[in-house]
Amino acid sequence: MTLYTQQNKNITKTWLLISVFLVLVVALGYALSYWLNSSIPLWIAVIYSIISSFISYWYSDQIILTISRAKPASRKEYFDLYNIVENLSITAGLPMPKIYIMNEKSPNAFATGRDPKHAVVCVTSGLLDILDKTELEGVIAHELSHIGNRDILLSSVIVVLVNIIALMSRWFSQSMFWGNGRDNNDNNGLGLLGLIFTLLAIIFIPIASMLTQLAISRKREFLADASGVLLTRYPDGLISALEKIDNSNIPLRYVSNTTRSLFIADPYKKKSMSWFQKIWLTHPPVEDRIKALKSLNI
Repeated sequence: MTLYTQQNKNITKTWLLISVFLVLVVALGYALSYWLNSSIPLWIAVIYSIISSFISYWYSDQIILTISRAKPASRKEYFDLYNIVENLSITAGLPMPKIYIMNEKSPNAFATGRDPKHAVVCVTSGLLDILDKTELEGVIAHELSHIGNRDILLSSVIVVLVNIIALMSRWFSQSMFWGNGRDNNDNNGLGLLGLIFTLLAIIFIPIASMLTQLAISRKREFLADASGVLLTRYPDGLISALEKIDNSNIPLRYVSNTTRSLFIADPYKKKSMSWFQKIWLTHPPVEDRIKALKSLNI
């Protein structure tokens, strides 16, 4: 599979994801409408899903930057960073992305935006403090690969849509107590079945959307690692950077469960965890990523 094939696949996945999202939200609305014997929740779900899909496509990057409290980086203050991003963008054949800084001591980075012309690369101040030039080039090349692979839109849309589904599920669960459910004259058990259906929808639809986010996130990190190394031609730079980031115990303050998958390394990383905890990992283990990088013939 070529990188161009992967780019097209990610664009297709984005529209498929938005379509699935619309179905899931409408399913939530239908479940609640059935339980409350009212079409109002369904109409609310339909209208809300259309509006939120539009917002997630056009403004997901701004939403993510706001959540992360990232600020634009000036070329004068971050001259070396600008040079690295600019040189690697030329090498990758990409437009120069906007550069943002998170005032965080925890070392990390992410990319976002709906396409290469509207892309953003964001790094923490802590990352700049601990990495040398070749290591920083490895991280920037990784983030530019997310842009080049066209998975920044996919990952950014996922962040917004998963968060919206979680909020709607919470709202719907509270809304169930607005009324008394199905008509009390429903003596054939359909009322109980309706309640079970509604509860299952409210519980499992957000879980399904979250698991989809995690699966996509883990896969894209391996691809971005390999693509980034093709840019720098120096795997040791990214390997060393990943080791330093992984060894840091400084927590990232401005991160949520929905934005954590965007970062180059999991902000919530734990050194030891059970098999159940591993299901919810947003990133593959660093040792697996390093092993994959060492196996590349570059």
